[in-house]
Amino acid sequence: MPKTSMLAQAQPFADAERDAVYKAIFTRRDVRDQFLPDPFPDDVLRRLLQAAHHAPSVGFMQPWNFIIIRNQAVRDRVADAFGQANAEAAQMFPQERQSKYKSLKLEGIRKAPLNLCVTCDRDRGGNVVLGRTHNSSMDLYSTVCAVQNLWLAARAEGIGMGWVSIFRDADLKPILGIPDRIEIVAYLCLGYVDQLYEQPELEVKGWNKRLCLDELIFEEGWQGGL
Repeated sequence: MPKTSMLAQAQPFADAERDAVYKAIFTRRDVRDQFLPDPFPDDVLRRLLQAAHHAPSVGFMQPWNFIIIRNQAVRDRVADAFGQANAEAAQMFPQERQSKYKSLKLEGIRKAPLNLCVTCDRDRGGNVVLGRTHNSSMDLYSTVCAVQNLWLAARAEGIGMGWVSIFRDADLKPILGIPDRIEIVAYLCLGYVDQLYEQPELEVKGWNKRLCLDELIFEEGWQGGL
């Protein structure tokens, strides 16, 4: 009997399909405060998690887990942990930037209808993982790819997403019952939005601006040598 091929044709996308991919990339935004109270449908959540679960992972170890958080009391505890860290973070910036930092609205934890914590189980592939033998961080990078997949899928679904990074792992892990050996990679806020900034919010509000791509591209090695 002839062997069944496990390969598929690597045809480029049709123009409309390709444009949709780039549209998701270029219009994706980090949403902090614009969430609507509309409920989050289970079928949409499942599609987003499937997209995340199909991210590339070194050694096909698939090190991620997804903790779904809807309970308001739990989210209030997370928001309190964030608030403490955020107050400390404000003091780390120069005096002239502190007022601008404090003006940024970061209300997604309580306001978004759904929170999601994405973790990395660094033991999942065993002691030796194909592709991680010389760079032990590859499992963390793989989990970040899952977050990016989820973010782009969310944009295609009309779902806004915000990544909360201002908290201590030691404060968040007990709230969510996360074992010490598990790494927290991302705490995400998700919900429908009716408007998105045309440019990244931090660019619109003068916090920073997009770097020029041409200045970031080097040929054959690091520009200027060592």
